[in-house]
Amino acid sequence: MYLGCAMVDHTTRSLAPEMAMLVTDGRVGWLGPAEETPAPGPGVEVVDAGGATAVAGMVDAHSHLTLPGGSHWIDRAGDPTDRLLATAEDNARLLRQAGVRWARDVGAPLRDGRALSLTVRERWRGRVGYPYVRAAGCWMARTGSLPAGLPVEVEDGDGLLAAALGQLDAGADLVKLYMDGPDRDTSPFTAEEVRRTVEAVHARGATVTAHSSLLPGARAAVAAGVDALEHGFRLDADVARAMAAQGTVLVSTLAVMESWASFGTTTRLPRFASAEGRVALAERREAAHESVRLAHATGVLICAGTDFGGGSLRANQLAWEVETLVTAGLEPYDALAAATVNGGRLLGEPGAGVLAQGGPADFLLVHGDPLTDPGSLWRVWRTSW
Repeated sequence: MYLGCAMVDHTTRSLAPEMAMLVTDGRVGWLGPAEETPAPGPGVEVVDAGGATAVAGMVDAHSHLTLPGGSHWIDRAGDPTDRLLATAEDNARLLRQAGVRWARDVGAPLRDGRALSLTVRERWRGRVGYPYVRAAGCWMARTGSLPAGLPVEVEDGDGLLAAALGQLDAGADLVKLYMDGPDRDTSPFTAEEVRRTVEAVHARGATVTAHSSLLPGARAAVAAGVDALEHGFRLDADVARAMAAQGTVLVSTLAVMESWASFGTTTRLPRFASAEGRVALAERREAAHESVRLAHATGVLICAGTDFGGGSLRANQLAWEVETLVTAGLEPYDALAAATVNGGRLLGEPGAGVLAQGGPADFLLVHGDPLTDPGSLWRVWRTSW
């Protein structure tokens, strides 16, 4: 029995103080005002949760479980297999400590022809204390878009379709397309090429998501009907309207820009520390924030991700993304929803990111009120799993 905690009321978008929750066999057996709490019965542990807020276990909608992040994140994809698997174990610990219950892995290095994220997902399935995982296979990109050896490289739409079905055959839950190409001004695949892949993947009961930090790739991916757009650092009104109309989700990773800004003083890497690098980063950051504001105003469902591992953040930093969404202009409730209930909608898991009577008792207790102080999500003092 957790007594005296506050809880988020999604109906009123506000905080309900002095609540209580009885957990039985991993489910929420009762939930309501503390003064109405039923007698817990003999042997039930009563936790004084006064002053804390119970938040549904969070969903990191954009993660890379086998990679550590940091300023040399791209280099780490070439680490030996045992190092990458050990990194995943460390990331599992960090995710639990940060209150992340679900991790949606959207790209992992190949080993022996299969993405390591699928191995990790299978190792962790059913293990106490580990996150639930949904995993894409490896990135799929047009040749020359990413460093050699990182993605599955294809030359055209036929290759993209074959690679996508190959990822599903290997056991991927979803397919990840890389829609930034060698030419920044041109999408690496046409909308028709991507649509063929989307239709084939949907026919197999899976979903398609697309990496896009540039507008041409975003336009083609959304026109093709992808289920989600990752990053979306450069959107325009037409793309945002199309996303809202067809239900394409935006998975935000704005905190990546904050991380890169910090590298301007913690590293000497010219990309971050040079005068030119700082100016370019500032412009890119503002464009990304404007894209999120535009998408949100248009009615696009926004989910929060860190891009840890495949980007520079670490596995315990989803709170940073929530804070940055607020900085970009979202209300704290909407930013928290992006890391909880919206993530559950993206996954198609009604119990993910939601705390309700009869549902899974997956939650974290934080010190403070995340609807007025998003930074309270850093102050996790207990998780339920």
